[in-house]
Amino acid sequence: MSIRMLARLGALPAATAAIALSLAAPASAHVTATPSTAAAGAYTVVTFSVGHGCEGSPTTNIEIQVPESVLSVTPSRNPFYDVEKTIEKLDEPVADAHGNEVTERTASIVYTASTPLPDGERDAFELSFQLPDAEGETLSFPTIQTCQKGETGWTEVPADGQDAEELENPAPAFEIVAAEAGVHGGDAAAEPAADEADEAADADADASAEGSADDAGDSSSALGWAGLVAGLLGLAAGGLALARTRSSS
Repeated sequence: MSIRMLARLGALPAATAAIALSLAAPASAHVTATPSTAAAGAYTVVTFSVGHGCEGSPTTNIEIQVPESVLSVTPSRNPFYDVEKTIEKLDEPVADAHGNEVTERTASIVYTASTPLPDGERDAFELSFQLPDAEGETLSFPTIQTCQKGETGWTEVPADGQDAEELENPAPAFEIVAAEAGVHGGDAAAEPAADEADEAADADADASAEGSADDAGDSSSALGWAGLVAGLLGLAAGGLALARTRSSS
């Protein structure tokens, strides 16, 4: 076999590996959103993961834009970033899940790195909020990743019927699923727990009261017997004294 043929055969595995890496890289390079729960109306904590920089440049800033159907967002602290919440006024007031009138909403959350995130390292950012009661709706969070050199906008939203994997820079997103039976916004789950806690507390109180009553009864009985014994001893002592007096006289 010629040297040229060997070179060609040796190049095949390398070329195959290069093709595989080029196919896998886009899927792993996306900024992703992973909710703790996607049930309609539930409270969730969504983790946004950033796995690389901008063409090798360290990340300095992450801006997560909040969909309009979400009114309020609470960001988690991150020791390597300063966090800022951007608030915008609503055109018209709306009612939240508790019936309160809301005139403004969280428009975006911005994390600014105190120390740039190296290209070869990943980081995660957590946002807590209540999901809208909209089963089947897809929530998209267009995200701007700013680096020391360059910027990547993860802002593309798929059209109807389009696969998000076909997009070059898809926005982090997930679909809202049906709520569990009897559970809405976590309130239904919390109320039974509270009722059970109250019942347990009442039971403990009753048991404590009964125990106190029993203890009181026991103490009273003990005191009664002690008094009776003391009285008998007193009578005996008096009888002896009387007997000595008569014998002396």
